Amino acid sequence: MTISLRKARTIIRKTLEKGREMDFKPLSVVVLDAGGHVQAFEREDGASPGRFGIAHGKAFGSVMLGIPGSAQMARAEQQAYFLNAMNGVFSGHVVPVPGGILLRDRKGAVIGAVGVTGDTSDNDVIAGMAGVEAAGLTGEA
Repeated sequence: MTISLRKARTIIRKTLEKGREMDFKPLSVVVLDAGGHVQAFEREDGASPGRFGIAHGKAFGSVMLGIPGSAQMARAEQQAYFLNAMNGVFSGHVVPVPGGILLRDRKGAVIGAVGVTGDTSDNDVIAGMAGVEAAGLTGEA
């Protein structure tokens, strides 16, 4: 199973709504399928243009490594060589910080990932998890 465009759009819409509700800085959100391909992306007015790369890197690392951004960051702190090697394998596309949310279906299978950026990493996770939950999916942040 993979994530549908409808669910990806719901995640994005609800993530952005949560960010506005909590007065976060302008957010950018990407949803990737289980193969790491972009299913949907939006960047709010006022968000810097480089945010796509950051959001994509957060989500890409999550889906390719099978662990959320917080676990990637912990691994980088303990074994920097591992994340450096993974960034070599994935052409520098991994951004190992919170805001990369692994998506699972009801049976626990990985179906994609969400990358949120624009505010603090912790706030990015709060907004992203609101979007994931609104879409009826399980997120691992």
